[in-house]
Amino acid sequence: MNNIYKPFLATITEITDETYDTRTLKLAFQDEAFKSSFDFKTGQFGEYSVFGEGECTFCIASAPTRKGYIECTFRKVGKTTNALYNMEIGDTVGFRGPYGNCFPIDKFEGKNIVFIAGGIGLAPIRSVIWNCLDLRNKFKEITIVYGARTVADLCYKKELAEWEKRGDVKLVQAVDPGGETKDWKGKIGLVPNILLEANPTSINSVALVCGPPIMIKFTLPALDKIGFKLEDIYTTLENRMKCGLGKCGRCNVGKVYVCKEGPVFTALQLKELPQEY
Repeated sequence: MNNIYKPFLATITEITDETYDTRTLKLAFQDEAFKSSFDFKTGQFGEYSVFGEGECTFCIASAPTRKGYIECTFRKVGKTTNALYNMEIGDTVGFRGPYGNCFPIDKFEGKNIVFIAGGIGLAPIRSVIWNCLDLRNKFKEITIVYGARTVADLCYKKELAEWEKRGDVKLVQAVDPGGETKDWKGKIGLVPNILLEANPTSINSVALVCGPPIMIKFTLPALDKIGFKLEDIYTTLENRMKCGLGKCGRCNVGKVYVCKEGPVFTALQLKELPQEY
């Protein structure tokens, strides 16, 4: 019987510093058979282990349209993430997954997509963005609204610059008041207000939201004001994921086990969850 807790080994092949405390690791599986057969769907997550330190849970930040590797983006906030942050190219980490459900990309075909993210919340959204851009002819307008506390807190700066240059993407970047620099050319304001200013169409559209809970809380009313229906708004509760298998019971929100039934939910589904979220 296979051990469901046994991780696959992966080698760190590339490290990118996104901010002063956030990194992206590019990983290649060491087992060639597993590497060639591995597949996942955008929105799914994994358990990343540093041997002797523990496991940490993140989404897979790369797109499933890009084969041969996966990426994870994380902030050093505790014992395991600090250990992961201190690893180097060529080091080995463990990976269990993929787990959870996904963003229903097939349902988005032929529609406008509005991506809304705050801070490191761009990581799971990034996976969907690249998935959609790699299949660009299947979707209509693509709008990205992204904000952070300061310019220094913006993740994926090189990719933001790349998206900004594309003629088939509308990118709106923002930082909180006081977080700008002298050469900042983006918007200044909170994400919900910047979204209202951008005013993307809600007709034949879906919206994907990810960021701090407080951002999501105030973004949902903004989307409602624009005209989005609750069933057309998606988010991910990856901050509630724990063991990945629904065994430890620590991912539950009411009767819902996020590791098994999530992490992707519509705003309509969120409305049915306990107010603790």
